Amino acid sequence: MLLKIENLDVSYRGDDGKVVSAARDVSLELERGEVLGLVGESGSGKSSVALSVPRLLPSPPAFYPKGRILLDGEDVLAMSLPELRKIRGGRIGVIFQDPMGSLSPLHRIGDQLEEMVLLHGDVSKAAAREKALEWLGKVRGGSTLDPVSWAKAYPYELSGGMQQRVMIAMALMLEPDLVVADEPTTALDVTVQAQVLKLMKDLHRANGGILLITHDLGVVSQMATRLAVMKSGVVVERSDDPEGFFDQPEHPYSKSLVAEAKKTEFT
Repeated sequence: MLLKIENLDVSYRGDDGKVVSAARDVSLELERGEVLGLVGESGSGKSSVALSVPRLLPSPPAFYPKGRILLDGEDVLAMSLPELRKIRGGRIGVIFQDPMGSLSPLHRIGDQLEEMVLLHGDVSKAAAREKALEWLGKVRGGSTLDPVSWAKAYPYELSGGMQQRVMIAMALMLEPDLVVADEPTTALDVTVQAQVLKLMKDLHRANGGILLITHDLGVVSQMATRLAVMKSGVVVERSDDPEGFFDQPEHPYSKSLVAEAKKTEFT
């Protein structure tokens, strides 16, 4: 089992000492070669669960009253900071929903990709630059911008779609076992969204897994091999057959999500 989340609680403690529960008793599994779609509306707790996998939630205020997050059998919640730094980017790649907020505005694209390679591999700067250009070439799609020019650009000089392609390159270039994609296409128009999803599927290696967080059932229908639905911090439905789920969801909340998605599709 690549990823196994067992009975996980995610909570936040405010400055006044009050505790807010974001997720309760969440259990999920992801095998190699699978895409697990974690679905729910804003505030459902899905991002809190997903960002807990690479331990990217600031702590404090976040903490974990109970549960385990096992990556190939190793509990991420029990890892030290040096151990976490090794797996972030190396074994776990992350694609954020806001690339402009995740990329440094002060550094060129090529420098940021190079730094990722240098942090996780014993390679020369020249080799890191070569890998950065290689991956910019892989994610460029139909763009007329060549990888060298792209590497020299600052994030603010790129469109939202191109920024997200850079995030995909950063997440995949070290061939991680697991990719956590948190609303990776939210800010993109429908055409670019389809291109980005195809890139993720084509470029992620076959024996890796993807944890895809989204509120968009259309995205799930294109990507997921299994799915889980969250509402108010709790997993209310799971399905190993996404196609069957869309035909006949069981939970009332799932039914409302599917009905809304179908209504949007035909309007």
